[in-house]
Amino acid sequence: MKVVVSIGGSVLIPEPGSERVSKHAAVVEDLVAEGCRVGCVVGGGGVAREYIEAARGLGANEIELDQIGIDVTRLNARLLIAALGEDSVTAPAHDYEEAGEALRRDGLSVMGGVAPAQTTDAVSAALAEYVDADLLVYATSVPGVYSDDPNEHDDATKFDDLTAGDLVDVIADLEMTAGASAPVDLLAAKIIERSGMRTIVLDGTDPDRIARAVRSGSHEGTDILPAGAGDEPTYWAGDER
Repeated sequence: MKVVVSIGGSVLIPEPGSERVSKHAAVVEDLVAEGCRVGCVVGGGGVAREYIEAARGLGANEIELDQIGIDVTRLNARLLIAALGEDSVTAPAHDYEEAGEALRRDGLSVMGGVAPAQTTDAVSAALAEYVDADLLVYATSVPGVYSDDPNEHDDATKFDDLTAGDLVDVIADLEMTAGASAPVDLLAAKIIERSGMRTIVLDGTDPDRIARAVRSGSHEGTDILPAGAGDEPTYWAGDER
């Protein structure tokens, strides 16, 4: 099967160090060895936010800030690549065509951001659509999609599953709330809805959760179900790919 895994920068590198990066790399290598074709998209995390805020204080405009964020995501992608085996990819892909070619050739691609005004959430959804992936996994720092920001509201309800249309509505409402933190951004949700991509949003701070979700569909996150999908979240896992 083909799977795109979006790894948040704060998930991959919560603090300076290599331990979490090595664990994520090991999971990716194991999935590729088992026959999966894996596209990894790495976010910028806290480091990107710090650089962006510093540059904003220096007078950089929004496009310049976006470019700084993209640069940081590519640095984080290089960290993941450094932890992969010698026969892996050697540099982050800079566009979808390059990533798709690496996926076809090597069974693995790694990339960060692509263009200003587009988060790595959206890049992940667009890459999944471009390569016609079987599954898109968002490895975030929260356990799934909630009715409200769980960091701000104790009564926020976690969704076990959502249609893609419902996801768009939930994320749109979250983004309208000042200071809210959505696990997937609105553009990504709209791409998921357009493509009909089966998607899982889960807590990826333990990389083994990603592996279980890909191998068997077993997870404690939120399933985003395309129109016409079966009730069982593992229907894709047993397919011969």
